[in-house]
Amino acid sequence: MHIVLQLIPKKYLIGGTLILLGLSGLLIMSTIVAITGEFEKDSQQSEVTEIEGGGIGVGTANLSPEVMKYQPLLEKYAQKHGLDASYVPIMMALMMQESGGRGNDPMQSSESFCGSVGCISSPELSVDKGVLHFKSVLEKAHYDLKLCLQSYNFGGGFINYVMKNGGKYTPELAISFSQLQYQKVKHTGNYHCVRPEMVPYSACYGDALYVNAVLKYYTGTITADGKPAAPASGGSGGKSGVKVIDAGKTLIGKTRYVFGGGRSQSDINAGRFDCSSFVRWAFEQVGMNVGPMSGVTTDTLKTQGQAINPKDMKPGDVVFFDTYKIDGHVGIYVGNNQFLGCQGKTGVAIASMAKGTYFGERFNGRVKRF
Repeated sequence: MHIVLQLIPKKYLIGGTLILLGLSGLLIMSTIVAITGEFEKDSQQSEVTEIEGGGIGVGTANLSPEVMKYQPLLEKYAQKHGLDASYVPIMMALMMQESGGRGNDPMQSSESFCGSVGCISSPELSVDKGVLHFKSVLEKAHYDLKLCLQSYNFGGGFINYVMKNGGKYTPELAISFSQLQYQKVKHTGNYHCVRPEMVPYSACYGDALYVNAVLKYYTGTITADGKPAAPASGGSGGKSGVKVIDAGKTLIGKTRYVFGGGRSQSDINAGRFDCSSFVRWAFEQVGMNVGPMSGVTTDTLKTQGQAINPKDMKPGDVVFFDTYKIDGHVGIYVGNNQFLGCQGKTGVAIASMAKGTYFGERFNGRVKRF
């Protein structure tokens, strides 16, 4: 081989070496591009969307597009099972934690439905049974939302445990329950800590930090009685409610009603509103973002805030009416059986919702406090 190399002119040897180096470089570059492309593809598939209202109302953040598409089904089955729509953002956050909206059982409700994993193969059935199970656990938890969420992971035994130890969810109770249950099943070898930080505590049954895991996808607040609410800003009732009303009144006589939700800035400048865009505009004036103006509807508004008993409503609370559909009209309660809204013949105006009046007969009892 050495003799052969000696017979080849040096210039050809150098040229051949450079060609080989070039080909090797191209091969390496193409490999890097291919690998990078795969990483980029994976990144795009797992991409999440930061939401501020996001078309589904205050209360959700970092939800994947796969979860977002289930909002209509969650609303449908919340209504079917008699669960207030304000819990929809929480259930979307729960779905995000459970599955990211992927698979045929996005709410992971097979076990609660039939006692074994994998018996549900229809996403709609998963949502149906998941919402029903969520409501059942919520009621058993006496509407302590954090207790409900942790029990969705641990099972109903956690509720009994909490009721015997103070009656209210705490992170410490979640850890101690996980410790106790783990000692019972440790010998099976089937249970391992899903979180490394729980290893020192031997809290390896379920996910003792499940509540925080879900709530990282929820930007609202949870009230003292355990109910979901919009981010704290003083609430729409009381003094803040008066400010909302005062802001809304500035448009009386200056607008015209145009059917259909969602508005552009040019619409606003021209005074073209429907009922939902007017409510959204009024709250924006007092520093409250209740969803993007471009996508606001009565259906996006009803998923937000805290549900209020009609007997307890205050000025600034948001009231809904069944007109051309359920929750077809929305306005801001001003007191004395009156509300401020954008109506068909008047534009923004104060209207009566007293018994015997058009809106009084159509008020459906839904009141939300933002």
